[in-house]
Amino acid sequence: MTLIELDNYFNSFLRKENFAADPSRNGIQIQNSAPTEKPIEKVAFAVDACEATALAAAACGAQALFVHHGLFWGGCTVLTDSHYKRVAAFIKNDIALIAYHIPLDAHEKVGNNYGLASRIGLKRCVPFGEWHGMTLGVKGELRSLLSIDELARCALRSEKTPCAILPFGKKDIRTVGIISGGASEDVVQAAAENLDAYITGAFEHEYYHIAKEAGINVIAGGHYETETVGVNLVRAKLEKEKRIQTTFIDIPTGL
Repeated sequence: MTLIELDNYFNSFLRKENFAADPSRNGIQIQNSAPTEKPIEKVAFAVDACEATALAAAACGAQALFVHHGLFWGGCTVLTDSHYKRVAAFIKNDIALIAYHIPLDAHEKVGNNYGLASRIGLKRCVPFGEWHGMTLGVKGELRSLLSIDELARCALRSEKTPCAILPFGKKDIRTVGIISGGASEDVVQAAAENLDAYITGAFEHEYYHIAKEAGINVIAGGHYETETVGVNLVRAKLEKEKRIQTTFIDIPTGL
């Protein structure tokens, strides 16, 4: 499989064309030296494109890196300082970079939000959380009532501690809305829809009192941690369907 074929495979289900308002340059952001000829035998996966993940991909023998947070967002960026180091690490090691941002948040099977919904056993799932005309998240009902601490343990890997738990709502939680990453502002939508709890990644100070006054529980699982979900679901799908070797590069930020 070449780089072009690999990206066509990813886009066959992530459908970047359906997310035109996404500021990320979804798809191939940095090609390799022969995108229509060089075989891709190993693909690394990570949350973030940075110098560290590029070098780790090269060290493990990968020819491509798939990430959620790429290097290019909208307008032109000059290749200086940190941005130069990041791009140079890919080019010097002939590692291709593929990024899928909002398409990976929103996907109903391999997305961050539906992946988290599956972890907590959410049923009757429907899209939730509109941003720039795109629906990113999911909401639904738990199979059984959970406390906020029980819900946090289900949503995150067992050894991970949430960045914040705000127990501002019902003690017994039934309905939950989920938008991974940095989506503090969408607690307003969650409260407006009378959800018992809202799960996101990072939660900003300015929304603390809004959540408290609305009487809604909030779990901030960490921007990084909540977005390890989708890349690993895509990694497993690729390995299973295309028999390509994969690896996950885990560089947590704690944020």
